[in-house]
Amino acid sequence: MGSLCYKVPTHPLILRHTLELIRPALPGPGRHIMALARFLIFFLGAALAPLLLSSCADASEVGVNYGMKANDLLDPEAAVQLLLDNGITTVRIYDTNATVLNALANTDIKVLVMMPNENIPGAARSRSYALAWVRNNVAAYLPDTDIRGLAVGNEVFEQDQAKNLTPMLLPAMINVQAALARLGLDDAVKVTTPVAFDAIKDPSFPPSEARFRDDIAQSVMKPMLQFLQRTGSYLTINPYPFLAIAREPQNIELEYALGNYEPGHRDNNTGFVYNSLLDAMRDATFFAMENLTGSQMQTMASGSNGGHTNTVWTETGWASRGQVRIGKKLAETSSEDGTSECPPATVANAKAYNNYVINRVLSGDTGTPRYPDIDMVVYIFALFNENEKGVGSDDAERYFGLFYPDGSKVYDFDFQGN
Repeated sequence: MGSLCYKVPTHPLILRHTLELIRPALPGPGRHIMALARFLIFFLGAALAPLLLSSCADASEVGVNYGMKANDLLDPEAAVQLLLDNGITTVRIYDTNATVLNALANTDIKVLVMMPNENIPGAARSRSYALAWVRNNVAAYLPDTDIRGLAVGNEVFEQDQAKNLTPMLLPAMINVQAALARLGLDDAVKVTTPVAFDAIKDPSFPPSEARFRDDIAQSVMKPMLQFLQRTGSYLTINPYPFLAIAREPQNIELEYALGNYEPGHRDNNTGFVYNSLLDAMRDATFFAMENLTGSQMQTMASGSNGGHTNTVWTETGWASRGQVRIGKKLAETSSEDGTSECPPATVANAKAYNNYVINRVLSGDTGTPRYPDIDMVVYIFALFNENEKGVGSDDAERYFGLFYPDGSKVYDFDFQGN
């Protein structure tokens, strides 16, 4: 399990909040004590923040994605209580919903928020737009809500409007990061953007030969990786072994997708043996980064750049039922409506995969063949089954939840290691 870490307040909002907590404990004539406290907090925050922030960023964690594309979910306060009751301490949301962020206040749950894709053009074109957005949607909730990361968009390269949004993505990230810096929040809140695993060329095995797609490698991924390294942030990737086996059931063993395949698959270039498709995807990501940028990015891929964990797995999960829409690429293996029957989409398999991911983090067994000692920060998709996702009532997108909408478990799992 990841090591405990304590966050020293480092930006003005949190410093002020800390002082307010200290003030009631001071005796009446406590002006000098208050001044000393203010000095000590400032000094310690400046002197120790790099060390402690690195420790926090370097710890393994497992959280969940809290989506709300449904009309029958628990209200946010009840959903946050569900997180607390189940020992879930890290959550990612797909916007900056005020009700959700207020419900998360003063809970010690760490939060990754998102600027929706539709806001990317405005943030890319105007620093003042980015500043106003960050002030209203991030700074307004600090320090009560523990926002640690800000995702600019989600899987931008895979959207229908990708041709228009892709060139705007990095400028938007740069302007958002500048806004955080202007508000004194750039140490506490890191800017990133979740990338679908499809950003890596197919096939992605062997991992040592993995490359980012030609349409985004030099134009977007290389400068974006340099930006992330320069700002002490991290690349976020969404690997789904479930989707891989849904698309190629004839080529992928179920045990391999679930994380426990013997004798494994060998990368003949490196000699590494992969018993887990998730680990093969993770190493493919690391190799793609290194193959694109050379040795300068190796420390980032291995998580040793200034102590930060520099790759975060923002979505992974397994559907408990349903069909998979596989699109035009594999239409010849699908039905007339563009879907594929998906035998792996069962409650038993969803339970096996998600518990495999959770237990790897809790046990500390988070390395890969390429980087045996690397930590893993990962978010399970998703908190709830969401009845307004996908197309049709049997679309597997609706059935990735750990919980039914009423808060009951779809299957057993444990985030606390009990």
